[in-house]
Amino acid sequence: MPATQHFITFYVGGLFCGIDAVQVQELTTRREMTPVPLAPAEIEGLINLRGEIVTAIDLRRRLALVPRPAEQPPMNVVIRAEGGPVSLLVDEIGDVMEISEDTLESPPETVRGVARELVRGVCQLPGRLLLVLDVGKTLELPTARTSVTTESN
Repeated sequence: MPATQHFITFYVGGLFCGIDAVQVQELTTRREMTPVPLAPAEIEGLINLRGEIVTAIDLRRRLALVPRPAEQPPMNVVIRAEGGPVSLLVDEIGDVMEISEDTLESPPETVRGVARELVRGVCQLPGRLLLVLDVGKTLELPTARTSVTTESN
């Protein structure tokens, strides 16, 4: 019997995505966000999760998708990361799905750009495609590039 894995699923920018349930700490509704000056564009801000400060990454920006409409508040998928919890901001939370590992396939050639780097596999489901994200790569944000120039006299 093939091994199975449980995935927490969610929607972001019209995509149906999932991550390994073992990596998820919790799912929460909209939280008040504190902006972080000079942070990479993918970082929406910081949230207070029962006294713990958690970085919130906008998954739409991370996947280079169109921005979330202002009237649509994001949901938080809080991930257990090496340095502490991190929140992925998504459009809507789905279900927990049990997927057989032998049904996971490599991402098709139609998955391009940054999404190609972040998707570790896909699973064809009735009427839709589940994109399984690599959490480690998703949390690796590009470093902010700043240039400092000095003038010599």
